[in-house]
Amino acid sequence: MKIYAGNLSYSLSSEDLWKTFEEYGNVESADVIMDRNTNRSKGFGFVEMTNDAEAKAAISALHGKDMDGRALNVSEARPRNTESRGSYRY
Repeated sequence: MKIYAGNLSYSLSSEDLWKTFEEYGNVESADVIMDRNTNRSKGFGFVEMTNDAEAKAAISALHGKDMDGRALNVSEARPRNTESRGSYRY
């Protein structure tokens, strides 16, 4: 299951994100999204966990949790909307 993690501290690394979710189960990947121009965190990331039950437990436990003075926003990731990204219909 792919999980969205928002309202992250800008100093949080992908490794830190991995370690946070690893407490709840097997993490397949963890990526903090970086701004291409500034190479700074955008304050959100995505985590993939192999077991849906563990992923749901992580979402439940971490949503609203205070981390570095910020309340985390954690939920199941929604599919990317590719239709609205730069595509125009004439």
